[in-house]
Amino acid sequence: MTPPATRPAPLVRLDGSPVRALVVDDEDTLSDLLRMALRSEGWDTRVAANGFDALRTARDFAPDVVVLDVMMPGIDGLEVLHRLRADGNDAPVLFLTAKDGVDDRIAGLTAGGDDYVTKPFSLEEVVARLRGLVRRHTLVQGEAETQLRVGDLTLDEETYEVSRGGVPIRLTATEFELLRFLMRNPKRVLSKSQILDRVWSYDFGGRSSIVEIYISYLRKKIDTLGEPMIHTVRGVGYSIRPAVG
Repeated sequence: MTPPATRPAPLVRLDGSPVRALVVDDEDTLSDLLRMALRSEGWDTRVAANGFDALRTARDFAPDVVVLDVMMPGIDGLEVLHRLRADGNDAPVLFLTAKDGVDDRIAGLTAGGDDYVTKPFSLEEVVARLRGLVRRHTLVQGEAETQLRVGDLTLDEETYEVSRGGVPIRLTATEFELLRFLMRNPKRVLSKSQILDRVWSYDFGGRSSIVEIYISYLRKKIDTLGEPMIHTVRGVGYSIRPAVG
C-alpha cells in the first residue's frame, strides 16, 4: 500500500484565525486557480480584478500577504504597491508578471515587493513562496520544519537549497518543484498526469513528454552523486526512494 501524500502543516495567525491573502490579477481563470489553491491551504482569500479594486479591498480586508500582477488596466501593480505602502500597509507582496527581464524584476523589488514569479508558473511554487513570505513577515503558528529529507537528499522549501550527502545541487525552478513533489511523496509512484497537474499546473500544453525530460535532468544532477534514487515504474510513473547500500 502506497503512503498518502504529505502536505505541510497549516499556517494560522497567532489568534487562530486564517491567514488573509489578496490576489490581484485581471485574468479571471488565473485568479480563480490561485484562490482555490490558497483556500485549500485554509487561508481566507479575496480576489480583485484591477488596481482600484485591490486598494479598496486591502483597506477593508487588511491582508497578511498580497499576490499582485504587474501589468493591469488602469493602474499597474507597481503603482498599487506604492499606494499600499503610502497607506501604511506593509504586507509582503509577491509580484506576478508575464515579463522575465532583469529590469522588470529590479523595478518590482525596488518598489517594495518581496518576491517575484514569472508567468507561466507552478501553483505549488507560488503557494510555497507565499508561505515563506507569511512566515517571515507575520506572527503565525505552524510549520517550523521546512526541510524535506529522503535518505541523504535534503530540500529546504524556504531557502530553496538542495543537497545530497552534503553536496549542494543547483536546480532550476521547475526542477525544484518536480523534486519537491517527489520528496513530499517518498516511495509513492506518481503518474505523469499527477506530476503535470501539480508541477506544471494550468500551463503545460498537454505534453506528457516534458515529465520524462525533467526526470532525466534530475537524474543527471542527483543520481550521479550516489546510488540511484529516482525510479521508473514502467507504465505507471516515477518515485523517489532512499538509496540502497
